[in-house]
Amino acid sequence: MLQELLAGGPVVTDGAWGTELFARGLEVGRCPDAWNLSHPDRVEQVARAYVEAGSQVILTNTFGASRPMLERHGLADRVAEINRAGVEISRRAAAGRAKVFASMGPSGLLLISGATSPEALAEAFVEQARALAEGGADAIVVETMSDLAEARLAVAAARATGLPVVACMTFDSGKDHDRTMMGTTPEQAAGALAEAGADAIGSNCGQGIEGFVGIARRLRAAGDRPVWIKANAGLPEVVDGKAVWTQTPERFASLVPAVVEAGADFVGGCCGTSPRFIQAVREKLSR
Repeated sequence: MLQELLAGGPVVTDGAWGTELFARGLEVGRCPDAWNLSHPDRVEQVARAYVEAGSQVILTNTFGASRPMLERHGLADRVAEINRAGVEISRRAAAGRAKVFASMGPSGLLLISGATSPEALAEAFVEQARALAEGGADAIVVETMSDLAEARLAVAAARATGLPVVACMTFDSGKDHDRTMMGTTPEQAAGALAEAGADAIGSNCGQGIEGFVGIARRLRAAGDRPVWIKANAGLPEVVDGKAVWTQTPERFASLVPAVVEAGADFVGGCCGTSPRFIQAVREKLSR
């Protein structure tokens, strides 16, 4: 299915979900994923806005919907319900115009600290991945991972569903911002994620699009999997206690051809980006 998508050239994905939900009333500290049950109409507005902006692939509002993350909000008994609803909402919004790739984010627990065990983490990811598949996802995206061991567990869980799997790490550390928080390089990530069963590899979040040219090039050179890139809208500035993203959609889109030339097959946005960014990216690539 990924190769069919890529047959027409670079694929445009979606942008940020968190900032779009905050704009629609989500309060800081509240569980975004719970909105799949309490405010499905507003979640669908976000998904539909990306489809209308030109996204060929949209994600789901399930980034933090694993059992460890939902436990923090007293929602551990609703894992399956929240994940299935997230996929169903994005499918309604897509209405056949875009593919729905379900989002799986990190657990928020560090294996290295002993806060959880590999067995418990694997079980949590299997539970989430199964619910996403039951909801009707076209593929699963394991994203914003810093710990390669955790990423591999998530990829294995997603792989067990039989769906295509995209696996993404966040490179935001080291003097060149080319390592994960745990010290993993793009080359190490590419090899380990492909070995774990990822059909596509990539990176999201952590820095602005300028830094993703080098990351895309290194991921491409390190393996034979399609490369998925979702960059932030630069780095935020704190204004009146709030994070404000100052990069314009036009500036972001102007750098997309360089990211594609470096090896990116899927291109979208992460923190601070919006449907306007995706529309600008689509227009830039169409030219």
